[in-house]
This record gives sequence, structure tokens and C-alpha cells, in this order.
Amino acid sequence: MNKKNNSNSLIRLMGYLRPWRSKILLASIYSAMNKIFDIAPEVLIGVAVDLVVKKNQSFVASLGFESINSQVLFLGFITFVIWALESVFEYLYMIKWRGLAQNVEHSLRVSAYDHSQRLDLDWHERQSTGNITAILNDDINQLERFLNNGVNQIIQVMVSTIIIGFIFFYISPLIASIAIVPVPLIFIISLVFQKRLSPKYKIIREKVGALNSSIMNNLLGIQVIKSFMTYDLEKESLKSKSRDYQMANIDAIAISSAFNPLIRMGVLAGFLGTILIGSYMALNGTIEVGSYSILVFLTQRFLWPFTSLSTLIDDFERSMASCARIFNMMHMKIKIINKENAIKPIDLSYDIKFRNISFGYSKDIELFKSLDMEIPFGSSIGIVGDTGSGKTTIAKLILRLYETERGVIYLGDYNINDLDLNFLRKKIGIVNQESFLFNASIRDNICYGIHDPQPEDIELAAKQSQAWEFIARMPNGLDTMIGERGQTISGGQRQRIAIARTLMRKPKIIIFDEATSSVDNHTEQLIQRALFAIREGRTSIIIAHRLSTIRNCNNILVLKEGTIIEQGNHDSLLKVKDSYYSKLWRIQTGKQDDSEILANHNM
Repeated sequence: MNKKNNSNSLIRLMGYLRPWRSKILLASIYSAMNKIFDIAPEVLIGVAVDLVVKKNQSFVASLGFESINSQVLFLGFITFVIWALESVFEYLYMIKWRGLAQNVEHSLRVSAYDHSQRLDLDWHERQSTGNITAILNDDINQLERFLNNGVNQIIQVMVSTIIIGFIFFYISPLIASIAIVPVPLIFIISLVFQKRLSPKYKIIREKVGALNSSIMNNLLGIQVIKSFMTYDLEKESLKSKSRDYQMANIDAIAISSAFNPLIRMGVLAGFLGTILIGSYMALNGTIEVGSYSILVFLTQRFLWPFTSLSTLIDDFERSMASCARIFNMMHMKIKIINKENAIKPIDLSYDIKFRNISFGYSKDIELFKSLDMEIPFGSSIGIVGDTGSGKTTIAKLILRLYETERGVIYLGDYNINDLDLNFLRKKIGIVNQESFLFNASIRDNICYGIHDPQPEDIELAAKQSQAWEFIARMPNGLDTMIGERGQTISGGQRQRIAIARTLMRKPKIIIFDEATSSVDNHTEQLIQRALFAIREGRTSIIIAHRLSTIRNCNNILVLKEGTIIEQGNHDSLLKVKDSYYSKLWRIQTGKQDDSEILANHNM
């Protein structure tokens, strides 16, 4: 199974590397040429020994160099050329492989990131941010390290094995046979270790993902950690995950470390065979002294590279484990996509209609069962209900962040699934309870995603969102930096900047999802003013727990367990005796005891 997984990962990687085929071929040629010239000095040693022993009958003399001086000078010149070419090709292959590794790393990281951000929201909600980060950083870096040097090592081991093996058999088939005896044993040992290491490195990659997740979550929640003084608790939690990662690595190291000594023993066996039998044959005159010298030096060059197989297999297994994680994410199917010939209407000035909608976040639990409702264009709709009643889900379905299981959502006469997704989401603005702001200026946050924003539009959006009143008081105004996630300004200020950011898109439908749930009364009033100012000419959907936020809406929908149990404007809902809405209103205005209302409601 592990061998199959590695094979699949390697096939996926080769497929991804296809655009760089010509560069890979050129880098491979440079690697091969470097190894050829790297082996040549050992041959020259034999030629030099032959020259000293045979003098005018040497191999160099047979090339036409009669005097000893000319033979020595020729040998020196060839040595210089060979070393120079070996250095040149080393430079060339290092530049090519490292450049290729950087190009692939960059391309793969961008492609993987782009695919991850396009994956459906339900995938992201089932993943940890730290694990995704580990894939985009650690796993891709691991692959880059292998491409940087590992492929070159594989090529050079193959080239040296073929060339030296050919030289061996040319000089002495007997010694060649003895020298290569350890090779099959080395490969068998390599396969055994590879089979045992593969699952170990899969576990390591999972452990590092969990560790990164923990670190990221803790940093995001540092205020909670400080408030609850849980430093020691979180330290112990991180220590446990780090220890799991450490032990997983130690487990793999215990196996990989045993590989090299075993390979060395195989190398020793081949080397001893060459020394002993080669010496006997040279003394008896069966082979020349120069040839014997070549065999002695090349035996070490032939077998010694196999000692690097432990590191090579180690890097390969780590890289294939990383490849599996990278390509598993990249091959994850995006479910919510544009249909062919997706429609782009002129705008979205249409009624929103839910027709027989069924939906659930899991197959076992259905949230909506045949939900029907209509939101006229230009109206303001308030949606209230218990936690888990489906309020936020309505917003997600309108944005097509999720697909309905049955039924159709219409915008005018258009099935929402037939509309261009990019067009749809650009024309629908949303302000969430926890609006994410970037570590940038107020201006950059308001203009996020807008090409060539106009100063007058920025100021208008800031004024309509009631953000201008605090922006104008800041020393740098719109150019004020607000820190990571907007931590240097208040929650209410963040919400108003988020509203301004949404207004810059000039949406025809705007959704406020609990936008006032975590702000003070004064800020709520400012946001209510913003809601009143911006609802002209667009549909406003306001999801809220605070009924004061939605009391002026044209229509209010009361949800319970995925069903609309009441609807009407504020006054009409209050007139209905013992309506759920009126009970909530009395709770929030303090006109009735909470426990009494809840007891009556539960009866």
C-alpha cells in the first residue's frame, strides 16, 4: 500500500513538472556530465601509474607522445581540463536544479493556495487552519529540498554505477562480478527500509500539521489565554503535541540510522574483494598495474555513493509524504462552480425567492425542510431566531457558499445556480459578526478588492457606514494603520469599517449577519443609522439577536428549527398575544422576567 502511495505521489509530481521538462532534461545532462568528469580523475591515476611503470610503452605513449616530459605535460593538461569541466558542470547543475526547485516551489505554493481558497466553505470548516498552513509551507518546502539536491543525487548514482560498471567489466569481468555482488543486497535493504519508513513519515507530516494548528490557534486566541492566565495549560498542551512530533521523528530516525551501517558493510565486502583478488591478479601479471590502480580507486567510487542512499531514501520518503498531502488537497474537488454559459444579468435588482428548500450540514440532520419565503427587492428583512435555527445559513445559501439539497433559490426569474458565481458574490455584500480586517490602513481595508477606487467613493462609504466620525479624529485619517485583524481599534469601529468595505462594492443585496451583537448601545445606534442610510435602492437582510436592530424592517421572519413560525413587521408581531417575537421583545426590554417567559415558551 505504501509503495503504491509513493508511486501515485511520484506520478502526480511528474505530471505537475511537465511544463519544466526541457529544464529538467538540461539539468539532468549537467548532472550526468559532472559525474563523468568527477569519475575521470580516478582513471587518470591509473594512467599516471601506467606511465611511471611502463614509461615509453605506456598508454599515453601509444597516443603519439614519445618523450616522458611530453607524456607528463599531456597528463597534466588533461587533468586540468577534466577538473575544470567537472567544476563548470557542477556550477551549471547546481544553478539549474536550485533554480528549478525555486520555480516549482513558487508555482506549487501559489497553485495550492489558490485551489485551497476556492475549495468550498464546508471543506474549510472541517479543516484546521494550522494544517492547511503546514501543507502550504512545510510540505512544499520539503519537496523543494528534495528537488534541490535529491534528484541530482539519484542521477549521479545511476551514471556512476553504469560508467564504472562498464570500466570494471572492460578491465576484468571477474573483479567486476565480485565488486557488484553487494549491489543487489544494498537495493534489497533499501526497499525494506523504504517500506518501513513510508508510514513513519506520513505520521510525521500529520503530527507537524497538528502542531502548527495548535500554535496558530493559540496565537489567534492570545487575548483569551492572557485573560484566563492559562499559560501553563497551553504550554503543556503544546509540549504534548511537540513531544508527539518529536517521538514520531525519533521513531523514523531509529530505522533510517540503521541503514547506513548495513550499507557500509556491503561496500566493505566489495572493496575487500577487489583489493585481494586484484592484488593477486596484478602480481601474477594477469592485469596491468595501472589497470589495478584504476580498479582500486573506482571500487570506492563505485560503491561509496550507495552509502548516501540512507539520506536519499530519507529525503525521498519525506518528500513523497509531503507530495501526498499537497496533491490530495489540490485534487480535492470544488463542488460549487459555474455552469457552462453562466448568466450575468445587468444587476441583481430582483426579488429573492426560496422555493421548497431542503438543506442540512450533514446527511443525518436536516436543517430546512421545504422552506418557502420571499424577499421583495428594495425591502429590508429582519431574521431572528434561536441559535441553530438557520439564520446564518440563509445568508450562506444566498451567496452560494453552500448548495441546497432540494428546491431552488430564485433571483427574479433566475435560478441562483445558473448565475455567474463571481458576478453573484460581487453584487451581494455581507457584514459578519466578526468582520476580518487586514494589517493595513483604514483606506486599504475599505478599498479591499476594488480596482482603482475613487477618493469620493471612499469618503461616501465611510460616511454612510458612520465610520467617518472616528476616522476624521485620527491623526492619519484614512491612512491610519489598524494592526493585525484590526486589533488597535474597537469592535464597533471594526464593524463600521467592514460596512464601508461592503458599500464600496455597491451591492444590490446587503446582508448583516449579527453585525451589532458585540457592540455597545451607542455603536448599535450608529450602525442602525448606517442601515437606514444605505437601504435605499437595495435589498437589506438583517440577521440579529437584538430586536432593536430590526424593529424598523419592512418584514421580520422568526425562525425556529429551520421553519418560519412567525412573520410580519414589528408592530404586527407585537400585537399577536403570546407570540414568540413578543416574548423575546419583552425579555430584551425588561418588561417581563426571563425565566417566566422561557418557562411559558417551553410549556
